[in-house]
Amino acid sequence: MKTASAKASEIEKQWFIVDATDKTVGRLSSQIAYILRGKHKPFFTPHADIGDHVIVINAEKVKFTGRKETTKIYYSHSGYLGGLKSASAREIRAKHPERLLEKAVKGMLPHNVLGRECFRHLKVYVGSEHPHGAQNPLPLPPRTAVLAS
Repeated sequence: MKTASAKASEIEKQWFIVDATDKTVGRLSSQIAYILRGKHKPFFTPHADIGDHVIVINAEKVKFTGRKETTKIYYSHSGYLGGLKSASAREIRAKHPERLLEKAVKGMLPHNVLGRECFRHLKVYVGSEHPHGAQNPLPLPPRTAVLAS
């Protein structure tokens, strides 16, 4: 018996849309990462990018639990000596609210070429408008349906 491996020509990518209004950052981003990676498909192949595209709207309305809005710190480094910068979740939400979800999802994907390729299929928008109407995105299935399939 041989193990079937998905080929690039056999993969059909779908588009999903999710409204982030009043959803928790971690729970939503884990579901998005699951779809981007392709683990919901029966022919999941660990070394291939078989995941689907995900559009997130209303990213500014995503919520944190507890006091993470003020206490969670995001760090970035310029690469130069003394180049460490830090910002709280509240500061990032004020300037670039879409980056909260992007950083959470990116941390849940593989940290290699495959993860970067999967991350390119995530589109996060502030507000309810997006330019991907031609792709006819489907609503993101409920978490139980994603994990059951």
